[in-house]
Amino acid sequence: MDLPALVILCYLVFFVLVGIYISSGNRSSADWAIGGGTLGVGMLAAGIAGTRIGGAGTYGVAGDVISEGIGHLWYGVNSFAALFLVGLFFAIPYRRLRLSSVGEVFDFRFGSQRCQSLSSLCVQAEYLVINIIEPYVIATIVSGVTGWPFWVGILIGGFVIVLFTITGGLKGTAITNIVHCIVIIVGLGAVGFVAMQNLGGWTAVVAESKVMLEASGKDVPSWWSFTGIGWATIIALFISATIHTPAASVYANYASSAAKQEYLIPGFFWAGIIAAIMPVVAGGIGILTMVKYGAESGLSGYLNIAQLAIDTGPLLGGIALAAVLAAVISSGAPILLASATMLVSDWIPASKGWSSDQKLKAYKVTTALYGSLAAFLAWSLNFGSVLQFLLLGFAMVVPPAIAVAYVFYWKRTTELAVFWGILTGFVGGALMWFLNRSFSGIENAEAGGFAQYWFEVCQFLGEWRDPSFLTLLLPLVVIPVVTLLFPEQDEDTERTDAFYLKLGRIQRNFDWA
Repeated sequence: MDLPALVILCYLVFFVLVGIYISSGNRSSADWAIGGGTLGVGMLAAGIAGTRIGGAGTYGVAGDVISEGIGHLWYGVNSFAALFLVGLFFAIPYRRLRLSSVGEVFDFRFGSQRCQSLSSLCVQAEYLVINIIEPYVIATIVSGVTGWPFWVGILIGGFVIVLFTITGGLKGTAITNIVHCIVIIVGLGAVGFVAMQNLGGWTAVVAESKVMLEASGKDVPSWWSFTGIGWATIIALFISATIHTPAASVYANYASSAAKQEYLIPGFFWAGIIAAIMPVVAGGIGILTMVKYGAESGLSGYLNIAQLAIDTGPLLGGIALAAVLAAVISSGAPILLASATMLVSDWIPASKGWSSDQKLKAYKVTTALYGSLAAFLAWSLNFGSVLQFLLLGFAMVVPPAIAVAYVFYWKRTTELAVFWGILTGFVGGALMWFLNRSFSGIENAEAGGFAQYWFEVCQFLGEWRDPSFLTLLLPLVVIPVVTLLFPEQDEDTERTDAFYLKLGRIQRNFDWA
């Protein structure tokens, strides 16, 4: 086994052992799901940042920069905006309500199981995507470095993420994410610096990029422009990567994990700063990879990223690839944990009466089953761009995020409006994605019938056909319209008063009272 492979293997084994060690402190479902409510600002920030810097925030950004240009560095801006948005307007309410999943907002406010389950379905669409991406990226690195079959890498990736999540819980992911964040920034930054020097410095990189881009048939000015991917894509990226975030249940877990309420806003702020740095570093790696190997997309581009790291030297290359694995684990573990807690809390009504031991067992069994299914799908699916696949998952979570905002900040919002707002947004976005994927190809240009019609629609709309626009606009309009047209006739005023009394009101300093 060569040095890069040995470094990667040691890194994976180390964090599995850390998870096993931390497991001795997880004596209850609360210890496992919210870290016992003991996290300080630093650990909170590292844990939250880890949810945004996984395979998509590193390999995904680098891969899309290689094929489409530096416009995908907007992902870093959106990551900061997303986490700071949650910290200012949602984290404290989540903590005050003591949520284990965001869908419980609708149960507490309306007693609505259907809204809770529908919200959970939307979020699970995103989390399934993330849980598929993470073992896929691990397999890409492992197979690229060792030459082992891709399916072996999938097994290793799925096993590590599932075992670490089951043993470490939320506190385990927060503790190790401190190490992960340092390794990612230092490791990838060092590879970028060495690779740039090997290519002759920044001036030589820019000059050679023109040659490589022209050889690949790319538009050079657009590739080097922050708006080269188009304003429609930039806006869709903001909707998908930022607006969805309040409905991601992992942040409800972290909101309850802080030792004090006062830690939440600074914790989410610093998490946003850390999360914003990672895509910028990854984008730099993407630029250097494109200059050295060309603007290939998909799996070939991801393998070239691994090769760039190895070419900087066996030890440094191994550390850099271990850094990407760190990003994957830092994102995969808390997301898998949130997936499991959400499935149990939102989809098994009887779990409300379970003891702490029963919940802990259910969480861990669900984690193992969910993680295994995701690993199988990572092996069997071909989804092209990792980042674009993730953004689709993000878009599906926008409807419940809009609904939660209405419930928190507009007391008149009704259960009927929430249900139809989430349903129309989710179905509309999913239908748009299906039609685009089925009929936007050039083979439908003269196919006749509906296929040709939708192809022409796609040509007319361009990038504005992105599903995220529907997932935002439909609930944004439907919820207030339905609320005003069909006001609640038999409102449970006692439940309503109790909910808003516990929720409190936002103050000018963004505290709640």
